Order: sequence, then structure tokens, then C-alpha cells
Amino acid sequence: MKICLTCSPGGHLLQILELKKVYDKYDHFFLTFKELTTENLGNKERVYYIKNPKRSVFDTIISFFQSLFIFLKEKPGIIISTGAGVTIPICYLAKFFMKRVIYIESFSRVNHPSLAGKLGYIVADLFIVQWKPLLKFYKKAKYGGSIF
Repeated sequence: MKICLTCSPGGHLLQILELKKVYDKYDHFFLTFKELTTENLGNKERVYYIKNPKRSVFDTIISFFQSLFIFLKEKPGIIISTGAGVTIPICYLAKFFMKRVIYIESFSRVNHPSLAGKLGYIVADLFIVQWKPLLKFYKKAKYGGSIF
């Protein structure tokens, strides 16, 4: 099974890297946007860079088609996301193609959900929160505790 690991740079990337013991056993690749922290990731991992949607409709359309091209090329069986917006197109594509989506709400979200989390929740087969107060917003979520 091939895994697509998708996240924004910064804290989202740090969180997904904490799962290395899980994904390292499988064929995997990263989908993110280019920034200093993700450029360094390309030295050790297979990485695809797409346009950062930045809550722009135009940029989201571009990142959707870039994600579609990568999805069709790589054919992942599962998507694991720690957010944020850059991950939403690939999560929706995975659901359309009947693949599994695991969405982990950001560690920084203690009391209120993120916009990306709300959008990811709709298509997630497994939605994990790292803080118990978020369970009141996400009824089907599982409490996983801190990823760190």
C-alpha cells in the first residue's frame, strides 16, 4: 500500500514527521508546498510541491489540478494529513476515488477547530484530535493524544 503524507510546512510538517515509524514501513511520498523546511525534506524523501492555496479560489483550483495529476501518477491507497489548506484537495480526490483518508487535527488546535480540519472532517475515514475539548466539535473523531 502506498501512503500520501500531506501537510503544510512548519508545525504541520513537524507533526507528520513524528509518524515516521508508521509510514516508513510503506512506500510513501509527501505532498506539500515549497518553503525552506520542505525543501530540506526533498533531500531524504520523495516530495511533490504544489501551489499553496492561501484561501484563494484561483490558487485552490491550481492546487486541485496539481494534486489530481500527482494522485493519478502515484495512486496512493491512503492519505494521511496533519493540515492545513494545501491538504484539502488531495483529501477530497482520495475520497472521490474511494481511498482512505486519515486526518489529524493540528496540535495547535486546543479549543476550536481549524478551517482545514472542518473541511477534512467531511471526507475523513478516521479523524483524530489531539485535545479532548475538540471532541465536542467533531462527533465522530477519535482522541489520539499528543503526536509529540
